[in-house]
Parts: sequence; C-alpha cells; structure tokens
Amino acid sequence: MSRIGVIGRRLYRGEVDIDFVGRYRLWYSLSGVLLAISILGLVVQGLNLGVEFKGGSVFSFAKPASSTIEQVRETFQDAGVHQVIVQEAGPRWRVTTESLPAAEVSRVQNAVAGTYDIPGTEISKQIIGATWGGEVLNKAIIGLIVFMIAIILYLTMAFEWKMALAAVVALLHDLVITAGVYAWSGFEVTPATMLGFLTILGYSLYDAVVVFDMIKEVTAKLGATSKMTYTEAANNALNHTLVRSLNTSLVAILPVAAILFIGTTLLGAGTLKDLSLALFVGMIVGTYSSLCVATPLLVRLKEREPKYLALSKRLAANRKADVQDAPRVVKGKEPAAAGSQSSATGANAGAKRKKR
Repeated sequence: MSRIGVIGRRLYRGEVDIDFVGRYRLWYSLSGVLLAISILGLVVQGLNLGVEFKGGSVFSFAKPASSTIEQVRETFQDAGVHQVIVQEAGPRWRVTTESLPAAEVSRVQNAVAGTYDIPGTEISKQIIGATWGGEVLNKAIIGLIVFMIAIILYLTMAFEWKMALAAVVALLHDLVITAGVYAWSGFEVTPATMLGFLTILGYSLYDAVVVFDMIKEVTAKLGATSKMTYTEAANNALNHTLVRSLNTSLVAILPVAAILFIGTTLLGAGTLKDLSLALFVGMIVGTYSSLCVATPLLVRLKEREPKYLALSKRLAANRKADVQDAPRVVKGKEPAAAGSQSSATGANAGAKRKKR
C-alpha cells in the first residue's frame, strides 16, 4: 500500500495526532502571506464589479454559428460603444456596455440585428442605472455587517466572547482571501457572488462551531489537578473533529468543483461561474481557517486566563522535575537496579573486613 494510503487509513482510524495548535506560527505566517497577496490584488487590480453594481447596459441574443467574441466586440465598437464585455452564456451572447441613452441602445440593437441577421425583437436589452447599482452594493454591505453582528451575538451566548472573536477573525480571513482571488482572476462580482460570499461565511461558521463545541466539551473537565494543559486538550479535541471536517469539506467541494470546472465550460459563464468560484475558494479557505486560524487564536486567548496559566506552570514544573529525577543511562550500559547497588555495596564492605 502506498504511503498516502497508509496515512489516509490512519487518519480515518483516528491514529494521527497533528499538532495544529503548537504550529500556530506556521499557520499565521501562511495566512499572513495569503492576506498580503489578497490585499495587494484588491489595491492593484480591484474588483471587477458587475453591471448590477456600477450600472450599464446589457444585451443578450442568440449566438450565430459563425460568430466569435472578437467579432461581437467589433460590432458593438463600430456602433459607437466604448466599453464592451462579451461573455458566453450557453447558446447566447451576453454583452455588457457602459450606460447608454435610449437612442444609442436602439442604434446598437439595429447594428447587431443587421450584422447577424437577427430580428430586433429577439435581442433583449436591459439598462441599469448607476444609482440602482449603488443601492444594491450598499444593501450587500449592510447584509454582511448584520450577518457578522448576528454571528458575534450567537457565539457569545452559545459559547463565550473569545470564541466569537476567534470565529469572526477567521470569517474576515476567509472573506479577504476569497475577494483577493476574485481581484487577481478578474472574475465579475455580481449579486450571485455576494450570495456565494454569505454562503461560505455560513459554511466556515458551521465548521468553527463544530470544533469549538468539541473544545468546550473537552476543556470543561480541566481543573487544578488535570494532567493536560488547555493547549493540549484543545489540540486533542481538534484532532477528534478532523475527520468530520475533512469529510464535510470534501463532500461539499466536489459538486462545487464540478459546477466551476465543468458546468461553466459546457454551459458557459454566468450565474454558475459567479457563484461557484466564491463557494469553491471559500470552502477550502474556510476549512483551513477553522482548523489553523480560529482554534490557535482561541487557545492563545484562553491560555492567558489565570486558571489555565497556573495549570500550564504547574504541569511544566512537574514534567521538568520528572525529567531531572529520571535515572541517567550510560551509553551501552543499563542503569543498575537499587537492589543490585545495595548488594554490591554490602559485598565490598565484607571484602574490606576480611582483609583486616
């Protein structure tokens, strides 16, 4: 059996113990790099906001057999349009332009109908004002803020404020990285994308709640005479939920990946593409953050409490004393037993008396 197969079997049997909490510097460094790249993308590239947010005109018509993206773009540019984005939406072309007056919309519609021999009535058009797009963006931001406040209140009541803080930090971590992927990839941000953002935040929250619930159950038994620190107990709880987190993530990611890589290729871009990319990236990052960001951050906060700080100091002192009291082993020799040592001492004393 391959090494990967052996690791997989040990993982599903619960025989693998990964020190997630102890390697928090590694996870924080990795997250710092991802966040820096994402923020750089947002600053340099910016988000490609869809027409629903910035306003514009949208034309949709059946795709002629001989037409290409370049030909469609040239047709609109020859009609006097400056900003042209052409997308394939299954058997139709979807063309987004800047906001056009009614007269120019009619001129563009007639140009497309004449070039591709399509009846003007079969060319759908939609004009979205910038004011309406701004209202959609503001409502999306308000919805995100309300979502965050609801999360904080729920986790504070169900667990404690430190768990709520760790979960919110992980959610913001997921949101920034996912937005950075959109910035660097140039994917269009539409209302469907915002729906995907809210979905991945809910998914990440679910994974964090599962982990926190197990941590709460395990650490509730810790007391002054416990043999584990809060860090060790939390890491133990995290490993017990590892298989469940990986299984849940894998089952959720596979169909989303099929939609993203197969559905958008065969069916064309559109709502599927806008929604599936946010879900795909967010689920992967959300699983990582619940294991490697939220839990280590929670442990760092909890270890500062006097109760767990005293427990850590006591166990550290006891373990140090145990190491110092352990018999030293000389290389190549076994340590002598107490009975053997006393026998040897008695024999030596008897030999000295006989010589006298």
